[in-house]
Amino acid sequence: MKLLDAHGSSAGDNFLFSFEGAFDQMAEVEREVAPFLQALIAHAGKWMPDVVRGKRRRKFSRENIWESLRERRDENSMAIGLFREHPPALDMRLSLQFPPLAPKLRIWIDVKPLSLFSNTEECGGLVEMVREWAIHYPAPYASAHSMADRELAGFPHFGREAAVSRRDGFDKIYEVCWLNVFGPKLVETVGRERVLSTPAHRVEELPNGSVLLVLRPTAADFASDEARVAQARAHVHLRPDLDFDTVLRTLRERSAALAPVEPHFHPDLAPLLSRLPDEFALSERQRKIAEFNAFRPPEPEEWLPAPLDSNVEAPTQFTSGYGDLSEGLVAALHSQVPSLFDATPASLTELDFYFWRENFPERYKRDLIDEHTAPALGAYLGGVLVKHLGGTWVPRQKLEESQVRVGQRVWLPFLRARRYMASRQSLLTHSLTQLFREAERHRD
Repeated sequence: MKLLDAHGSSAGDNFLFSFEGAFDQMAEVEREVAPFLQALIAHAGKWMPDVVRGKRRRKFSRENIWESLRERRDENSMAIGLFREHPPALDMRLSLQFPPLAPKLRIWIDVKPLSLFSNTEECGGLVEMVREWAIHYPAPYASAHSMADRELAGFPHFGREAAVSRRDGFDKIYEVCWLNVFGPKLVETVGRERVLSTPAHRVEELPNGSVLLVLRPTAADFASDEARVAQARAHVHLRPDLDFDTVLRTLRERSAALAPVEPHFHPDLAPLLSRLPDEFALSERQRKIAEFNAFRPPEPEEWLPAPLDSNVEAPTQFTSGYGDLSEGLVAALHSQVPSLFDATPASLTELDFYFWRENFPERYKRDLIDEHTAPALGAYLGGVLVKHLGGTWVPRQKLEESQVRVGQRVWLPFLRARRYMASRQSLLTHSLTQLFREAERHRD
């Protein structure tokens, strides 16, 4: 069973639903979970789970749900994951919390892509499912919305200290999402008549005093101007202290920040830069794509028009030492960067990505980097130049003067490696990948 990763690509947004309700702690777990499962099976539609995971993976079924919950039961909690093997991707969690902690049933649904919810039937099914859950498991607040837009809105703290946020919860209308469940306490705080008169696609009072509010028929078009106007109107209606124009301007700014940006990366660094946006929060990725589109690394300066003569007595011995340094790098990092064994240009890009993702120059001790990592990188880079561009080592007593001759130029891989390891930004401005591509262009 290979599960789809709902977080593995920067292409497109995710649909996120979060719910935390109460349940009867005196009842049997199977009886209390049954309404959750019944509503899920009836309404999940195209994102219906294929797999349930407790201590191991099983095909989705009622029986396997119970078995997975039983095997994940500990003193005061139990939790399972629900996933899909085929698109759309799903990352779903069900967890129950028992005394002495406050009894809670938590549901987390993350579906990719958000565009699935441009369909009114799919959205309608989800609304009915949430309605049933909100009736069976009274919740102080629940919501469904774009994951990226939630991030921009500041969920779940909304600018508060985390401790304050955990203490107070959603104690006032900080945000209006595509789908909202406002619990009885919040409804009374705002005013039941005011909540029930909110301008929205659907406003329904539930039997337990909660209110289900859905802004528009579909969720995927949340960033359209029409949707933003509807969102602002609902928010200001529920929060008369807010200014409509200010709220709408903020929402439009969020839409602009999430507008798709076409990648146009520097050709030498495209294999590297195309991977970096995924390392940022979903709400930041389009801005990062634009930044990386504009990024132009300086031309490499680590070369000479003619070689310095070798000033060592045993050049072969020195060259062998470079090989030992390179092998040390492979031994240290091959589990994190398996392609190091191949010593190819693609391996250099993998190293660039690994060191950037780990923020290696700023996380590790400088003496370790200067004395071990940078020399080993220089030797590895030089070895790739030799292997793939027909280069020849020209060893020197001073390591940073050691060269690899390729065509009419000589390259200084150890000097490049030292500059490369100066900072996280220098991993991009002095990337191993770019130096190789520049040397490749001058090979003839």
